[in-house]
Amino acid sequence: MDRTKEKEVGSPRFSIKKLAVYLFLLIASLASLFPFYYMFVMATRLNREINQVPPPFTPGRDLVNNFQKVLDNIDFFGAMWNSLVVSTSVTIGTLFLCSLAGYAFAKLAFKGKNVLFVFILITMMVPPQLGLIPQYYIITELGWLNDYRAIIVPGLINAFGIFWMRQYIKEGVPTELIEAARMDGCSTFRIYWNIVVPMILPAFATLGIIVFMQVWNDFLWPLVVLRDPSMHTLQVALRSLNDARQMDYGMIMSGTFWATVPLIIVFLLFNRLFIDSLSEGAVKS
Repeated sequence: MDRTKEKEVGSPRFSIKKLAVYLFLLIASLASLFPFYYMFVMATRLNREINQVPPPFTPGRDLVNNFQKVLDNIDFFGAMWNSLVVSTSVTIGTLFLCSLAGYAFAKLAFKGKNVLFVFILITMMVPPQLGLIPQYYIITELGWLNDYRAIIVPGLINAFGIFWMRQYIKEGVPTELIEAARMDGCSTFRIYWNIVVPMILPAFATLGIIVFMQVWNDFLWPLVVLRDPSMHTLQVALRSLNDARQMDYGMIMSGTFWATVPLIIVFLLFNRLFIDSLSEGAVKS
């Protein structure tokens, strides 16, 4: 009876705490979504409506008109295709090469492994802007200016991807399974391809989303190496919308809004695997 009374007394407190947590998460989610919502609101309004005091917080009727202005000023769909090709190529290459390197650092024994891994981690502390001039010089010597190779090849390997894959493979792939496959005569690459890869799909999804978003939103490096307007990625093409004497905020926000939609689609497609990788890591820790 005493235990039953304790549960009955304790349950309201537990419910209030749980309600408070969910309420906090709801408020935080709405606060996170509000900038995207207001960007959509501005994409549906004219300049005179956006500059009103107080500003409007409900969608207007000019979404199609504002997007038509974007199409009149830039080759939006051509730039989106360029960004899609570059982002997809870099993402696929990064997943393959970083997972190979992560597997080597996690499960293979070779001389200087720990020292080399430390050097890779140190490169994460170097701002990418510091390597802009040396990287530009190398690209010039290779004759890759105004070529998509100048964007794709340097992005195929990144230190975070190697670190992420190494940690996931080290904790998520049993060493006994690899040793059993090696005893059965499997080569190192076959062990990686047939055993490791199917077990790290959540890690692939997480790293893929991060890399795809990073390359899709990259502005500085494509601006430096791509001179031909027909080869511009989406972020570089959207920059030309700001060149007008009078800034049309509705047009700019319309282009920005539709440039964000593919990122949302990619996240929704791989959302389940992304959550699985995070929850799996939380359970192991």
